[in-house]
Amino acid sequence: MKETIKKLTECFGPSGHETAVREAILAELPRGLETRVDAMGNLIVHRKGKAGGWRLMLAAHMDEIGIVVTHVDARGFLRFGNVGGVHLLPLLGGRVRFADGTIGAIGVEKTDDANKIPGMEKFYIDVGAKSPDDCPVRVGDVACFHRTCEERGSRIVAKAMDDRVGCAVLVHVLKDLKECPHDLYVVFTVQEEVGLRGATAAGFSVEPDVALAVDITLTGDTPECAPMAVSLGAGPAVKIKDRAMLAHPGVKDWLLRTAEASGIPCQREVLVMGTTDASVIQVSRAGVPSGCLSIPTRYAHSPSEMVDYGDVQASVRLLLGALAGPIDIG
Repeated sequence: MKETIKKLTECFGPSGHETAVREAILAELPRGLETRVDAMGNLIVHRKGKAGGWRLMLAAHMDEIGIVVTHVDARGFLRFGNVGGVHLLPLLGGRVRFADGTIGAIGVEKTDDANKIPGMEKFYIDVGAKSPDDCPVRVGDVACFHRTCEERGSRIVAKAMDDRVGCAVLVHVLKDLKECPHDLYVVFTVQEEVGLRGATAAGFSVEPDVALAVDITLTGDTPECAPMAVSLGAGPAVKIKDRAMLAHPGVKDWLLRTAEASGIPCQREVLVMGTTDASVIQVSRAGVPSGCLSIPTRYAHSPSEMVDYGDVQASVRLLLGALAGPIDIG
């Protein structure tokens, strides 16, 4: 599974440009599954269940945060805007990679107050060009942050763990799932980082009886961080609520019961800011009982997002346990 995580996190895939990620996931899937790509670009994988089973949707998003070029100046420097929730603090000295492989270094203008973080309009990208004529990048081109996936003990750090680690979990659930009475739709969604757009369309078309998102969540275990009862290495987290969703009580309890019965360490998540695909699937059509299994992640929305491999493995085991038997959500 570490190879899958490395393969997926190193793919190019800012919101709206998920093709390489989708192709990498398709190459990892076991044979015999029905697959289709919808008009949005979502990859929908169907594993047919037994008569009388639930129509169950699992979702993880393929896209990552990035930047889009807004201007190329007379000396070939690029100005840019954000694609998704890009934090300013990690930008200086970072690198970005465009779809054609062009690498750019991020610089910043001189500021009057060195102790104040400049606005995005003060940053620029240097791709080694000397003028617009020899610049390989044009206005409208998008880039992802450029970092390799690295392993340190039980911890793995990479760009785009949000949410390629969720995609990797669902790939391995499909690989390892033996018996499942349910009609299972695993959806690898697009454009989550810019407004949950892929999941909005997929939830409408799949029409699930119950749905789960698999995504990352923040932690409260780094120096002087905001208090939060989630830590790396303590197991996956079952979402109670986030900014845009109250998890369905029955779905939440189903996951917690499965974890307890299987002896899987598990945490409870209350996320003050942010949300997941589950929040739009929940209100699709006449409504869908929905929840979320979250993978604790440090340094979210930075080029160095960190997870614990034990949490990732436990997420797979928990989902396999939940899918193996009847669903009781009250």
